[in-house]
Amino acid sequence: MNALLDTGFLLAVLDADDKLHPACVKALQGTSNPILPDAVIPELAYMVLRELGYEVLITFLDSLLNGELTIEKTTRTDLARAREILQKYADSRIDFVDCVIAAMAERLEIQRILTVDRRHFSLFRPHPWGYFEIIPPYA
Repeated sequence: MNALLDTGFLLAVLDADDKLHPACVKALQGTSNPILPDAVIPELAYMVLRELGYEVLITFLDSLLNGELTIEKTTRTDLARAREILQKYADSRIDFVDCVIAAMAERLEIQRILTVDRRHFSLFRPHPWGYFEIIPPYA
C-alpha cells in the first residue's frame, strides 16, 4: 500500500539512537511504495545536518540518487491546498511541510502517512475519507 513519508519519521529511520527507530524502520520495510514529498527533503536535510552530521545526510542523498524512494513533486494545486490547510489550522501551529504532505495525500488519494507527528496529522480531515492512517500507530 502506498504511503507518504514525513520528516520526523525519516529522521527516526536515519537515527539509530532514536527511541522510535525500530518501529519506524519496521514500518518503512512494511510499506510497498513509500513516496517522499519533495518538500520534506530540505527540512530533513537541515535536521540531519544539525543532529546526525554530514555523513548521514550524504548516505541518505545517495539512497535517493539510487532510486530507493519515489520522490513526488509538489504541484501548484498542492500549494493552493496547503495554503487552505495552513489558514484553517493556523491556531494549531501546523507547519508548512505537514500541510503540503496532507495536500499531496489528497491529490494522490493516499490515506497512509508514515509519521511520528500524530498530533498534526490527527487534526487533518482530508477529502474524501476524513482521516489519515498514521503509521507507526503508537509513535
